Amino acid sequence: MTTVNPQANRDAGELAALLPAIPRLITALGGRTVPGPWDFDEHQIRLQHRPGAGISAIYRMPVGTGFAELGVSTEKIHMPGAPGIEVPGPASDPDTGSPVTVTGWIHPHDPMLPGLATALDGPEVARLWGQGDLLGSIKTVAYRPLRRAVVRVSFVTRGPLRIERSVYLKVGREHAIAALLKRHRLMEGSAVPVPRVLEPVLAGILALEEGTGEGLAAAIRRDAGNDLAPEDFTSLLDGLPRELMDLPARRAWTDGIRRYRQAAVLALPAQQDRIDALVRRIENHLGHSDRGPLVPVHGDFYDGNILMRAGRISAVLDLDSLGPGHRVDDLACFLGHLAVLPSISGKNLPAAAALERFGGAFERTVDPVALWARAGAVALTLVAGARVAGSDAWIPAAEARLRVAEELVDRADRSGLGGSGGAG
Repeated sequence: MTTVNPQANRDAGELAALLPAIPRLITALGGRTVPGPWDFDEHQIRLQHRPGAGISAIYRMPVGTGFAELGVSTEKIHMPGAPGIEVPGPASDPDTGSPVTVTGWIHPHDPMLPGLATALDGPEVARLWGQGDLLGSIKTVAYRPLRRAVVRVSFVTRGPLRIERSVYLKVGREHAIAALLKRHRLMEGSAVPVPRVLEPVLAGILALEEGTGEGLAAAIRRDAGNDLAPEDFTSLLDGLPRELMDLPARRAWTDGIRRYRQAAVLALPAQQDRIDALVRRIENHLGHSDRGPLVPVHGDFYDGNILMRAGRISAVLDLDSLGPGHRVDDLACFLGHLAVLPSISGKNLPAAAALERFGGAFERTVDPVALWARAGAVALTLVAGARVAGSDAWIPAAEARLRVAEELVDRADRSGLGGSGGAG
């Protein structure tokens, strides 16, 4: 029987409150509500769920509104220029019957990321980081409303020889960008290749030179990564500087499994029983396996943050989570993402063979039960990320990720039956 979960009910109530708030928020922000049909749900650009904190989204506005995109969130925001609208909760549900406050802003003027508007301002970006080159394009490659964004900017040298270069602008809250800069400075001179910091460094914006090489997933697609040595990846982690141990520890993906369980249930409410059973299995393994000692870790070690050139690691990206942690969590993050790749696209099918190679090597260095259970937890965190606005076509992809998480935990079950003899 499905267990009623108050947090899941609150999440569903907050999600349902977004659309009714939009017309009033448009007016509160000085825009105009345009008559005629316009399905805001179909024009949702992105949706971000932070279990326990709130739900945020960006919507494309119809012509005549007065601005192109609207940001909304149920997170608590107390910033000038970000009006809040109360929307009644579902009266039929005592857990979500209280009003939901939805705050809005005109994108890209994110109230918690004042640097985002600068990062998307072409003339200003060219002045700050163009070095005299011509501005080519500006593209948002990642954006979590109210939290962080990554903007890719291309520049082209003035003729006759036209050479293109890219700069990545990491946008975040001021304290987060200061912490990221500190991590980059600690990595300078280490054996681990990371992108170079570009001046100027602004409050809330860090400009980085583009790393060289191709994504690890592309390298794996060619021949299942048979030319890649798993030992190179563990050796790279061995090369993280010891000074990282002085930084504040970050939560690993498994440390927030209950929050990600809520996000998965919100995405796949019909699968709540399966998700709950999976979480119970993971938590049982976490309580009876060896996590190993504290060591320097990357914190988000997976294919999307690793570039390759000629079979060797050429750059490691996204240093936000560097600090003290457990090696098994970095390796589990790697395997969890690797296992999900085939469910994202058929061209990633070679990743299944790579999972066997890398998994077999990694489980000889850490407790196999801890490794596979934590890899399953990482796969579970990716379930909600399959959501695509405007249709239900993403649901099979989310269900496929859930199956992958279950299969990874099955491996932990089998490792437990055979004993866990990995190094701690």
